[in-house]
Amino acid sequence: MATIRKRGNDSYEIKVSCGYGVDGKQRSQYKTWKPSEGMTPKQIEKELNRQAVLFEEACKKGQITASVKFEAFAEQWFEEYAKFNLRNTSYERMLQLRNRVYPAIGHLKLDKINGRHIQQFVNDLLENGKSERTGKPLSRKTVVHHLSFISNVFTYAVKMDMLTDNPCRRVTVPKGEAKEKEIYTLAEVEEIFNALETEPLKYKLFIILAVYSGFRRGEMLGLEWKDINWEDNVISVRRTSNYTAAKGIYTDTTKTKKSQRSSKFPPMIMELLKAYKTEQDAERERLGDKWQDTDRIFVKWDGRPMNNNTPYFWFGEFCKKHNFRFCDIHSLRHLHASLLINAGVDMVSVSSDMGHSCVGTTSNIYCHMFQEAKARNCEAITNALSFGNKKEPLAEAQVAV
Repeated sequence: MATIRKRGNDSYEIKVSCGYGVDGKQRSQYKTWKPSEGMTPKQIEKELNRQAVLFEEACKKGQITASVKFEAFAEQWFEEYAKFNLRNTSYERMLQLRNRVYPAIGHLKLDKINGRHIQQFVNDLLENGKSERTGKPLSRKTVVHHLSFISNVFTYAVKMDMLTDNPCRRVTVPKGEAKEKEIYTLAEVEEIFNALETEPLKYKLFIILAVYSGFRRGEMLGLEWKDINWEDNVISVRRTSNYTAAKGIYTDTTKTKKSQRSSKFPPMIMELLKAYKTEQDAERERLGDKWQDTDRIFVKWDGRPMNNNTPYFWFGEFCKKHNFRFCDIHSLRHLHASLLINAGVDMVSVSSDMGHSCVGTTSNIYCHMFQEAKARNCEAITNALSFGNKKEPLAEAQVAV
């Protein structure tokens, strides 16, 4: 039951008892209400009672826990929700985000945090945030990750009937300047493929297969020999290989259900795979008991799954040695998509080939590429229908028919 008492000459305090905490102390919520100028005593009484009822209903949904501090509740969220529902990589990232979020809002109570608190935090990250590893300004993507973490905690609080609203809904992360994706040209790819001829077969296969497949790095490293259909030249993605500091290298499900897919490859790729399997089998025979059979295609010297950063660092050194522009491993996936789009493959087919969860993801990432492809289509139509100085070409065509 709400209780009301007058404070001073122009405001009222509404108090709602929310039971007792684990320490045995009574918990109460307070709200100050101030009548508008010109209201009559009767109007004030009516509106004050209405405000008391509304506040009591809101408190019932929040109960005691609405007054818990953000840091304390976020730790509960990690234990009760995140640990069981997030992918390991996402969970580890969320844990790291605490280092900036807790000092900013961790001391504030959930029901006292509003959109302005969070907006100020987001703005400060964009203006003053620095990477602990490189010292460079934080990217917009990193800032979005911080906001997502805070929003996830509030969403859980709403779901648990502790709050009625998520203040992150009113927060905006300003759009930064769109950066053009770093993608190799066909001439550069030809030079890279030529230089790979003298490199270890394992890395030569990894780079070439990355271009031909468009598979994510974790999907590439998760490939096993049983995923290859030698008769039909098909390779299937069924799992990923990931890494976190807590778990080390581990096998996980694909990013989305649609990431589980099968792709057909040219004979050249299959011949590379056969040559590499012969090489790996010989190494297994040579090492004997030292070899750990995991069935993975890309492995360490003793058969254990390859570390996720190994292809990235190897490719960086390879580009440096041959004086090539370095666009990192993921750029090879973008190159694969751009080749499909430039070849006129429709958006739905590209989305399926890339293993995106929905076509909208493909559209958002490669929007400008599809627009450029459409522009070229328009030019092609214009050129095809450009009859120069010919007179009445359509009429002549009809006569010829």
